Amino acid sequence: MQSLIGTGVALVTPFKKDFSVDTAALTRIINHVIEGGVEYLVILGTTAESATLSAAEKEIVIQTIVAANKGRVPMVLGVGGNNTAKVVEELKTRDLSPFAAILSVSPYYNKPTQEGIYQHFKAVSEASPIPIILYNVPGRTSSNMLPATVIRLANDFKNIIGIKEAAGDIVQAMKLIQTKPEGFLVISGDDMITLPMVLAGGSGVISVIGEGFPKAFSEMVRLGLNKKVDEAYELHYKLADSIDMIFEQGNPAGIKEVFKHLGLSENIVRLPLVNVDENLSVRLNNFIKNLA
Repeated sequence: MQSLIGTGVALVTPFKKDFSVDTAALTRIINHVIEGGVEYLVILGTTAESATLSAAEKEIVIQTIVAANKGRVPMVLGVGGNNTAKVVEELKTRDLSPFAAILSVSPYYNKPTQEGIYQHFKAVSEASPIPIILYNVPGRTSSNMLPATVIRLANDFKNIIGIKEAAGDIVQAMKLIQTKPEGFLVISGDDMITLPMVLAGGSGVISVIGEGFPKAFSEMVRLGLNKKVDEAYELHYKLADSIDMIFEQGNPAGIKEVFKHLGLSENIVRLPLVNVDENLSVRLNNFIKNLA
């Protein structure tokens, strides 16, 4: 999937002061990231606070993004969960025609074995009419999808085309890159180690910081893909402090604070998440002002 090489962004769901979905702000964010040069959009992932959205609100988010995108870049839809039958049902009943692929998280909370993870994604693969990107994020799921399981899935199911690897483990990422079948995408899910992963042979990133600073971050990834190491690392170090800051007090509270300072949306998150504190807000604002 050449169209999914480079920078994808995990879109937030902006809210108004009454906590309703702010479709005007979401449209501004879509234009901000596309005009900034990102390669694709990722809809209703963790960063979208999808766990707190109703089914009706999810439809509003999808329709708003599809309309704002106007076919400019590919879109990936988050369809995952820890109830395999429910995920399969959604894949069979939802209109997936606007999307290039789905992003499906490894089952959380249940803590399945590696065989359980394999069987879950076997069922997802058999139900999905479009390509699938696996999502490994042990910090949220409490289980690590091991490289051997990922490679087994990649070899057994042709519509499983990649993985968003967010274990924060560069050695594990390199093992995936070393042993993957040809054409399988190993996508960084950690902004801070995106460049090392790309230089090691990864396919790009599904990013949070790339949503705030799309021009610089997506250019860093393109430079990395073209093995322009020094130029890429110059941009990496320029952005590194902001990556630490946006995750310091939780995601997406950090990136929503960036959007507030950029004038794109309010900084409102839904409970159990809360806003970043004043100290971090000031530091983020200072970073934005000093970013040349």
